[in-house]
Amino acid sequence: MASELCKTISEAKLERHKNLFLNYRNLHHFPLELLKDEGLQYLERLYMKRNSLTTLPENLAQKLPNLVELYLHSNNIVVVPEAIGSLVKLQFLDLSDNALEIVCPEIGRLRSLRHLRLANNQLKYLPAEPPVWIVEVGDLRELQTLDISTNRLITLPERLHMCLSLQYLTADRNHLWYVPRHLCQLPSLNELSMAGNRLAFLPLDLGRSRELQYVYVDNNIHLKGLPSYLYNKVIGCSGCGSPIQVSEVKLLSFSSGQLTVFLPAEVKSIGTETDHVLPLQELAMRTLYNTYYRFLKDLNFLTPISLPKSLLELLHCPLGHCHRCSQPMFTIVYPKLFPLRETPMAGLHQG
Repeated sequence: MASELCKTISEAKLERHKNLFLNYRNLHHFPLELLKDEGLQYLERLYMKRNSLTTLPENLAQKLPNLVELYLHSNNIVVVPEAIGSLVKLQFLDLSDNALEIVCPEIGRLRSLRHLRLANNQLKYLPAEPPVWIVEVGDLRELQTLDISTNRLITLPERLHMCLSLQYLTADRNHLWYVPRHLCQLPSLNELSMAGNRLAFLPLDLGRSRELQYVYVDNNIHLKGLPSYLYNKVIGCSGCGSPIQVSEVKLLSFSSGQLTVFLPAEVKSIGTETDHVLPLQELAMRTLYNTYYRFLKDLNFLTPISLPKSLLELLHCPLGHCHRCSQPMFTIVYPKLFPLRETPMAGLHQG
């Protein structure tokens, strides 16, 4: 294995390769062959995914000065050396699926960086005192993609709104309890995903920007409402309809003629903070739709006497479907194709 590795690196040096693939090599240390003599001056893309690296060499930028993309996905890296800030041409850095607990301040010096992936690490916070990254992140003016999902973050960087090129921000599955209002100022942001956090509210002007078209806030069990600007966007919302274990306890139900419809088990959990609870009206609409449409294939069985006209119309044409589980949604999601003012539920969000 060692001889094969040496041969691969020697060929890359001799033939002045721009791409070097060292994935799945069971590497525990950064190969010394990469750092010998003048290094690989022509190398632009280095792939070292799925190894067992724990750190990076201090002279990385000196030996690989023209590196544009660095892929370190799925290693055991705990600390990124300060020297990484000297990779002035770096545009893509993937450190996802490692063991990072902090982000070194020098990442903020990567002025050419366009894509930064830090998902699936152990980040509890991003440092908040000068001159650390949280202050310098605003200098990443070329940054387009930031993925910090599946960490332990409580807050987002205060100067994130200075990343004027940012288009995709993914912060799913953290411990975030609010969306900083300054994110609404990002002029290029097209997609914001903060599913699986602890959000209790959203900024009232979130979605005001025409550029922001996709907002995913699924599975934030404390989230009670949505800003009006989001009603003509494509959104995901709390409680997407994924299957939930049904207990042995008898379910609540209501009857219409000879048909008895059992409500989902979530209805018994209303008022708790541990379950994903949808509005009762939404649960009832989904249950009616599934019962009549799936089994009877005929919604004309219902009449305005059994259901208000606005809800009856809505049953025939759901406002949309969950982007994750494809369940129909009636009262809490307003996809881009169905602006709020054109639906039978217009105005209900104000109540």
